[in-house]
Amino acid sequence: MMDAVMDALHGFGVSSTHYLQTNFRDAQGLFLWVSWAADLRNTFFVFFPLWFHLRPSVGIKLIWVAVIGDWLNLVFKWILFGERPYWWVHETAYYANTVPPHIEQYPMSCETGPGSPSGHAMGAAGIYYTLVTSVLAILTSDKSTNTNRYLKATLWTLFCGVQVCVCLSRVFIAAHFPHQVIVGVITGMIVAEAFNRTRWIYSATMKTYFYTTFFLTFFAVGFYVLLKAMGVDLLWTLEKAQRWCVRSEWVHLDTTPFASLLRNMGTLFGLGLGLHSPLYTETKRSSSASVRAGCVATSLILLHLFDSFKPPTHTAALFYLLSFCKSALVPLVTVSLIPYCVNRALRQQDKKGV
Repeated sequence: MMDAVMDALHGFGVSSTHYLQTNFRDAQGLFLWVSWAADLRNTFFVFFPLWFHLRPSVGIKLIWVAVIGDWLNLVFKWILFGERPYWWVHETAYYANTVPPHIEQYPMSCETGPGSPSGHAMGAAGIYYTLVTSVLAILTSDKSTNTNRYLKATLWTLFCGVQVCVCLSRVFIAAHFPHQVIVGVITGMIVAEAFNRTRWIYSATMKTYFYTTFFLTFFAVGFYVLLKAMGVDLLWTLEKAQRWCVRSEWVHLDTTPFASLLRNMGTLFGLGLGLHSPLYTETKRSSSASVRAGCVATSLILLHLFDSFKPPTHTAALFYLLSFCKSALVPLVTVSLIPYCVNRALRQQDKKGV
């Protein structure tokens, strides 16, 4: 019974992908861009540095929502064993008596992890929910009732529009089935709302960051080892991706579950290091507009250049290690080093002006 229900869901999903690819082929570029923009990498390299220097509490919450949400997404994927359209359509017996719909693949189609729930949909929902609620909390405190109503309606409409675009893009490129993106959106909003009600993250000690990073890593690795000892291969999707992806270069190591885990753990640990760095302690009192603007501009430029560094993939262990280090450096540099350097540069300029 359950297999029949899942086959019906998957069949509907493949038909949806075929319909979108057939009738909205001209929107291919838009769908690919939306999938790229919804990647959590843009949270770490764009939204976090922007918001941290404007409103540190929002920046800190963005990192926690992104990291914990993606960690939960990894665990859910290991439990739910979700298929992906681009390989399911070739292996299923659902089309035994008919010709299966032809679906195209794109460079972002061939993700290597299980498909349920959608990480892009879950991440985008969590991040944009956090942004909308944070902006509303900042802007609606002193506004009239009518202004509040219009602002809320505008931002929540924008939020819904973004989620629809992300969901359609993931279905269009055959990376996910519709039910997977819907579950992702709902789960992402729940995670974000949970952190809206959490206050201890703003005063967490370095010990808390260390123990949290250690626990999340140990739990995920331990869960993997336990299931593998029971005969469950949690990397079963990698073989499917390598087998059914039309171009081998589209199968990327950075989409594997462990790459995601270490990237997120590195980011969380780096945030803890940055917030408890002596450099941050020295500069966090500087809140002038010029300092903030300088920090935002410098962060966005340097992190864009830093993102161009891609760890070598010929050795998995080296790739994972460098991914962790790269991810840790992003918040560390954003929180401590860049504000320190910008402050010193502006002070030197002021001294010369005098």
